Amino acid sequence: MSDMDSETTTHTEPVMSEEEPLFSNLDLFLFSLIVGLVIYWFMSRKKPEPIPEFKKLDTPSDCFFENKNIIVFYGSQTGTAEEFANRLSKDAQRYGMKGMAADPEEYDMGELSRLSEIKNSLAIFCMATYGEGDPTDNAQDFYDWLQENDDEDLSGLNYTVFALGNKTYEHYNAMGKYVDKRLEELGAKRIFDLGLGDDDGNLEEDFISWREQFWPAVCEHFGVEALGEESSIRQYELKVHTDINMNKVYTGEIGRLKSFEIQKPPFDSKNPFLAAVTVNRRLNKGGDRHLMHLELDITGSKIRYESGDHVAVFPTNEAALVNKLGQILGVDLDVVISLNNLDEESNKKHPFPCPTTYRMALTHYLDITHPPRTNVLYELAQYASDPKDQENMRKMASSSPEGKALYQSWVLDASRNILAILEDMPSLRPPIDHLCELLPRLQARYYSIASSSKVHPNSIHICAVVVEYETKTGRINKGVATNWLKNKLVTDNGHKSTVPMYIRKSQFRLPFKATNPVIMIGPGTGIAPFMGFIQERGWLKQQGKEVGETVMFFGCRHKNEDYIYQEELEEAESNGVLTQLNVAFSRDQEQKVYVQHLLKKNKEHIWNLIHSDNAHIYICGDARNMAKDVQAAFHDIAEELGGMTRTQATDYIKKLMTKGRYSQDVWS
Repeated sequence: MSDMDSETTTHTEPVMSEEEPLFSNLDLFLFSLIVGLVIYWFMSRKKPEPIPEFKKLDTPSDCFFENKNIIVFYGSQTGTAEEFANRLSKDAQRYGMKGMAADPEEYDMGELSRLSEIKNSLAIFCMATYGEGDPTDNAQDFYDWLQENDDEDLSGLNYTVFALGNKTYEHYNAMGKYVDKRLEELGAKRIFDLGLGDDDGNLEEDFISWREQFWPAVCEHFGVEALGEESSIRQYELKVHTDINMNKVYTGEIGRLKSFEIQKPPFDSKNPFLAAVTVNRRLNKGGDRHLMHLELDITGSKIRYESGDHVAVFPTNEAALVNKLGQILGVDLDVVISLNNLDEESNKKHPFPCPTTYRMALTHYLDITHPPRTNVLYELAQYASDPKDQENMRKMASSSPEGKALYQSWVLDASRNILAILEDMPSLRPPIDHLCELLPRLQARYYSIASSSKVHPNSIHICAVVVEYETKTGRINKGVATNWLKNKLVTDNGHKSTVPMYIRKSQFRLPFKATNPVIMIGPGTGIAPFMGFIQERGWLKQQGKEVGETVMFFGCRHKNEDYIYQEELEEAESNGVLTQLNVAFSRDQEQKVYVQHLLKKNKEHIWNLIHSDNAHIYICGDARNMAKDVQAAFHDIAEELGGMTRTQATDYIKKLMTKGRYSQDVWS
């Protein structure tokens, strides 16, 4: 087109006199010639190829799993499933395969079927279950995709699933079981049995036992074999930065560099909001525990929340622990480093934000307080100069009964974190960069929000108990997040204390109809979401709405010590927001009294609310004992007052759960 443009712009008409006809023969000839040339040029030039609309080429070369044949997808809320996925992808190298761990949220799962085009390919799914049988945040889109795509053809896809759950929960391993079943329905081929990991028992042991049988099955299926001894395989290489602009160094940011200095909404797990602490007070009047109430200011953040949601906070490790690690390993913690992935094709370039310093990595990014998993011990064993220590570390990482027992007693039962292990094994002095590669990421901690946005639109309330205990080795172990929160003073040396946070939506919701009665059972800090519920029901009453009965069952040890929110609860009862307040003080009398005992004491009223008035039941707190005992009490009430058999009573409560009338926000 540029040639034609130049041609037409330079052509000029000859000057005409008035006597001459409008067009001379020469003009007509030239005009015809030009028109002819233009038509010829248009007709004869090579036409551009039309841009066809087509799907991606049916070769795996443009897929996210290009050049990989073992893809380990993970659905992870607390980091464990991601950890297991990384271990399995690393294992693949030992069998001459190329593996990668993949976050399903970051990829187009519609390409999954194309994995079958790669020889000896396998999709592994490490799927954790969160809350009431829900997928984890990062697996929600994958879950929706599985549910919605009935016509997806996954025939030819080899797969296996390892599920992570907790038996104390009603929907044990629901997500892993669903993925396993659904992939088979869509035509995929299961090449190894579903693995079930139970965090109430020993999740690590469950995983190791499954993994030990899984790889031989893979070898048999694909006709491959291990490449020899299980030697240590590094995933990252160390780069020390001697001359770097410190503005390019991460200092605790979760995602974007300098995101804590220049805050930009929307705020989420990869971009938390720095909320100022406006209140931090002790709730209990006595006793040796510390129960606390914090208020976080979210003014101007555009963050919205509802009663029952969770607030996630990103804590930091205690400076004293970090310094001790630096001292014991004899390193300068303020060296600026990057750990770069040796697999250049991997989308995960670093194990944590880089470049950063060892101090920042150990403070903000790495979990140094939990007992390390067996793979960490196995990889670190090579650095023990004492052969006996090497042998014990490798034994603890094995699946032998003796090794499992040693790991259970020496690491788990003794609550030894990495610092305690280094202190108790003087011959073990690993390079700090390898240690940082192996340690898991420090995870966000979730708390049930103890306020209603109807009453506190610019503030989020947290209720928590500080975790601190003595281990079998005589050390004092402290909960990372609760001790960090405890020390978040409203003003610290003239500066406002801040907490990096975001909101996680929950299914734990008040009934849509305010006229429905609610029965709330929440001993101890399990009262948190109910403070929000009570505030909201009070607000609805103030708006002139008709509000159904609001019944509270709270429990604590002693009335004069840990009856938290006593004033607020009694005020809510006196102004009619709480129609009934029942409090169990378990240790104020010889015979222990718990919330389930008070439920049975009020059984006629409770049964009438549930069976006749369409009441919604809410339980928050300990999953292992309290939630089970409360559920058993409801079974007893349904059996006795509903004239049911035990099986019928159990089914009755299960139907309430299905209808969303029996909700639990529990932890173990």
